[in-house]
This record gives sequence, C-alpha cells and structure tokens, in this order.
Amino acid sequence: MNIAAMTFRLRASWVHSLKEKRMIVKSLTAQLQNRFHVSAAETDEQDTHQIIVIGVAAIVPHNAMADSLMEEISLFVEENCEAEILEETREIR
Repeated sequence: MNIAAMTFRLRASWVHSLKEKRMIVKSLTAQLQNRFHVSAAETDEQDTHQIIVIGVAAIVPHNAMADSLMEEISLFVEENCEAEILEETREIR
C-alpha cells in the first residue's frame, strides 16, 4: 500500500479578496474529492489573495495506480481550473 501525494501551486490573477479565493479553493477541492475520492485541502498561502496551494493525497495499492491517478488529477486540474498552474509536485510514499 502506498500514498500518492501531490501539491499544486496556482495563480489566480483576477482574485482581489480572500472571499473570491475561498470560492475557488472550495470548488476545486470539492470537485477533486467527489471525482477521485481523495483528500484535498488548501495547504499554504492562506492569506495571499492570488496564490493558491492545494494538497491532494490518496492511498493506492501500488505505484502504477499512483502514477495513473496523479496523471488524471493533473489533467483534471489543468482543464477545470481557470487559475494558472505555477508548480506541481508529485510524490509516492
């Protein structure tokens, strides 16, 4: 059994308040949790309006499934989030 962990660092240049940012974060984390059955949360930069850091984690039976899941999540975030992806990190533990 392995843990697949990902972190996305996003920039939403049109966001001007924490309320706007919170709406984006809540929507994205809920979509990830519902679609992929993973844990997702904002993990850093909570007080910065335009930078969003989302952490995603899932328990998977083997490395191949972890790679597949992380690739699907990456494509989903890219296609369904208007924010620009600045950085993406992946780790299998």
